[in-house]
Amino acid sequence: MRRLADGVAAAWAPFRGDDFVSAATTGLGGLELKDRVRHVAQALDGALPLPFPEAAAALREATARVRLDMWSGWPATDYVGTRGLDHLDEAMTTLAALTPYATGEFAVRPFLDRHRDDALKILYGWAGSADEHLRRLASEGSRPRLPWGSRVRWLMSPGPTLPILDLLRDDPSEYVRRSVANHVNDLAKDHPEVAIDLLGRWRAEGGSHVERVVRHAVRGLIRSGHPEALSLMGAVPGSGAVESLALDGTEVAVGERLPFTVTVRADSPGPVVLKYAVRRDGSRRIFHLGERVATASGQRFTVTRSHSFRPVTTRTEPPGPRVLEIVVNGAVRASAGFTLVEG
Repeated sequence: MRRLADGVAAAWAPFRGDDFVSAATTGLGGLELKDRVRHVAQALDGALPLPFPEAAAALREATARVRLDMWSGWPATDYVGTRGLDHLDEAMTTLAALTPYATGEFAVRPFLDRHRDDALKILYGWAGSADEHLRRLASEGSRPRLPWGSRVRWLMSPGPTLPILDLLRDDPSEYVRRSVANHVNDLAKDHPEVAIDLLGRWRAEGGSHVERVVRHAVRGLIRSGHPEALSLMGAVPGSGAVESLALDGTEVAVGERLPFTVTVRADSPGPVVLKYAVRRDGSRRIFHLGERVATASGQRFTVTRSHSFRPVTTRTEPPGPRVLEIVVNGAVRASAGFTLVEG
């Protein structure tokens, strides 16, 4: 907060930095991360009693006076996303200045919701920027299912953001390319055929980095065993067999790991995509096990892995019966039962 206070004070002399820091740091205890960001943004609003265009200009100037970081810049982007909705150009220009220090992906969502065509045009311009942070923001901010981002319904329809993705599909920055792949992975959850067609076109058009983007973008469809996604990766859907599956015991305690070993036989040359699932009543979770490339029919691969039942804050695993399934090229080829017991 002090860094943000120093920057704004350098840009607008009446800014009372100490008062802002005091208000921003009071009451943070017990708040979740995004609530903390919103709390600091509200403190900034109270300490910057200017019409939004003037406040936005001060924030842009602040980026030239101090080097902001995620924790000082994120509340500033949140402030812009809340206060600037009636001032599209000033707000988006300010987010462009802030995003190299703290990405504005969450803050652009309200503008896309309210100013659909005009905001999308700005993002398209960002996609052609020399700044990788702006190029990434064009993709990340318009993701259909951006984690933690507010929902913008029209972004979930296929098509509006494809021109942006086409510009960035072979971007020289991996930072940008991963966002593009995540964007397409989002699209695939609601419109798998559109995503498959898009990725197939990109592969046909070629590029230095397109293959890695395709492989990362298709991961959700591969996890679900989507036949066309498997074909896109060169795998034969449903091919392959499990010759043996061995669990290291029939019981595992909460907090421990369950080792297992599986031997898979390829039916034909080509990729063999391996997943495993842990199933119980009302739940089936799929995990990546590996990918191999068979050079001949009948080639065998043995994989050893262990699955963790360590408790995490976002998920509880109740004791009880489980089934471990081995998925080969989208089809369940073997399963074995075990029991999760109290640790």
